[in-house]
Amino acid sequence: MIAKVTSDGDRISMEKFVEQALLYDFYGELLTKRQQQVYESVVLEDYSLSEVAEELEISRQGVHDMIKRCNRILEDYENKLHLVEKFLNIRRQVQRIHSLAGQYQAREIEEISKEILEEL
Repeated sequence: MIAKVTSDGDRISMEKFVEQALLYDFYGELLTKRQQQVYESVVLEDYSLSEVAEELEISRQGVHDMIKRCNRILEDYENKLHLVEKFLNIRRQVQRIHSLAGQYQAREIEEISKEILEEL
């Protein structure tokens, strides 16, 4: 399994990182501006907890707790709304359509499915 090593030495799987990024893409706007700032810095931009804590003049533990809280909030939204799950299912189905269209030489369907995949 591919893993990402954070600047704090924690290892997270690439799958978990992608999941966090998708959750943030879908629900990040529902976090407070401060939560967005901290989450983006630590999770998406890979700053250390210490760097963010120093910049925002809060404790390292405060940054850690905020990241955990944000992850819980984002996961709660997904558990209620299932937007990421639906997105991933649609993407898989369109990839399948694209593949089948290529097999049956249905060029127009293949092109439409390619356009949809690019939009997703």
